Amino acid sequence: MEPEKETPPPIFDQLKEYAETQIKLAKYDAIDRSSKFLASFVTDMVVGVAFVLTFLFLSLAIAFGLSRLFGSYWAGFGCMAGLYLIIAIIIIMIKDRIQQPLINIFIKKFFKD
Repeated sequence: MEPEKETPPPIFDQLKEYAETQIKLAKYDAIDRSSKFLASFVTDMVVGVAFVLTFLFLSLAIAFGLSRLFGSYWAGFGCMAGLYLIIAIIIIMIKDRIQQPLINIFIKKFFKD
């Protein structure tokens, strides 16, 4: 006579099925979160590029306008360069106060449901 194989109790089958379901759920949740993050990132980048281009062309328009006002290109573009230098110095001075809110925004965006 052959010894009978013991069948595991039904609770072990249920626990195994539960673990497999939890793993699938975790995978689907990771896919959902990463796809939402990626879609948000791509749209934010498109908007960012649009703002940068708008800023660039607006800066050129102001520089040409100032050039016409002052009667020379170097004066108009020099004024715009000076303005950007002042803005850069201000940003460098308040950099520490800007960084933490930006970090918080990125963390909220990443963990947003």
